[in-house]
Amino acid sequence: RHFFMGIWKEIFMKIPPGFKEKYEGNRVCRLKQALYGLKQSPRVWFGRFSKFMLLNGYKQSQEDHTLFFKHSNSRGVTILLVYVDDM
Repeated sequence: RHFFMGIWKEIFMKIPPGFKEKYEGNRVCRLKQALYGLKQSPRVWFGRFSKFMLLNGYKQSQEDHTLFFKHSNSRGVTILLVYVDDM
């Protein structure tokens, strides 16, 4: 589910079997979103995730861009480290 997000550059793929009747005459189609398994998908996911974290008050570590933290007077410190796409 996390990988179905917008991609940054145009990517074309062969039309899969079953869709050819609808797109008769076309050999390829342009992707509008990243697909699971596409090499750009993890980067797209992490870009969206980072933006979400920053908008919600977390700071991103300068030493490790996968480390996010948030200070709170009532809750102390929240630390989140992203490894691949598992949290």
